[in-house]
Amino acid sequence: MSRTKVAIIGSGNIGTDLMIKVVRTSEHLEMGAMVGIDPASDGLARAQRFGFATTHEGVEGLVSLPGFDEIEIVFDATSAKAHEVNAARLQPLGKRLVDLTPAAIGPYVVPAVNLEEHLDAPNLNMVTCGGQATIPVVAAISRVVPVEYAEIVASIASKSAGPGTRANIDEFTETTSAAIVEVGGARRGKAIIILNPAEPPLIMRDTVFALVSAPDPATHDEIRRSVEKMAAEVAAYVPGYRLKQAVQIAEIPSDQPVENLLAPGGQRPTHQVSVFLEVEGAAHYLPAYAGNLDIMTSAALQVAERIAAAKESAL
Repeated sequence: MSRTKVAIIGSGNIGTDLMIKVVRTSEHLEMGAMVGIDPASDGLARAQRFGFATTHEGVEGLVSLPGFDEIEIVFDATSAKAHEVNAARLQPLGKRLVDLTPAAIGPYVVPAVNLEEHLDAPNLNMVTCGGQATIPVVAAISRVVPVEYAEIVASIASKSAGPGTRANIDEFTETTSAAIVEVGGARRGKAIIILNPAEPPLIMRDTVFALVSAPDPATHDEIRRSVEKMAAEVAAYVPGYRLKQAVQIAEIPSDQPVENLLAPGGQRPTHQVSVFLEVEGAAHYLPAYAGNLDIMTSAALQVAERIAAAKESAL
């Protein structure tokens, strides 16, 4: 059975890493084109060496390529503002879009949590690297007890943050915070990103703090099991994803003010759940410290693979 042809818009770090994943690991996808705006970009040069169709004229160049009609899925690895333009051009032409920017035009998708709900969506948003790493944990906790408040901190190596990531810092915090609520199930969410300039570069580290009402010790065990199970599900498509240490659950002192963190009408929580994660990259393009790239491209690949597999099974 023929594979589903895909194009990647964005020949920078994320787009190039994704292209290499399609070539090396995909079961259902075939590269159709690599699209950029810098004719001297390394991503376009690599695509040309692979023998793929390329253009440095952006989305209009993609539409003009001879094999454009055969492309079914388009990954967008540009920026939030660029995605708005790309989506407006491509969706009327019937292309499925997998959005690796924080534009959030389509529904938020975190494969381990809600992919099956959105397989038919024309534009699927991959939230952010921090969201892909932490929202599964929030969802795992919320499956056991209501999460009154969830805060995530994503720390990535400065060297792994390209121009697109740096241009989208505000969108990162807004999109991730919204997805913590919408996908993770928290009643209120907050996201923080840190570009760590340490040398040598450190791999991606993520922390999840969740405030819950869980006075029963048996519930604590349920939370731990749920988080561990979810971590294994994410690691199935992001091999470098892992819990850094055991899930910690601590009682919140009765005199500790937390009301300012809660949504209106929220119940005062009794415990804080702390989860510490790290994401080591597969080093397909950038070194292993760039786990923030790896989790985004791995999640996006998982989405497209599932869409293509569903199409094949329907034939």
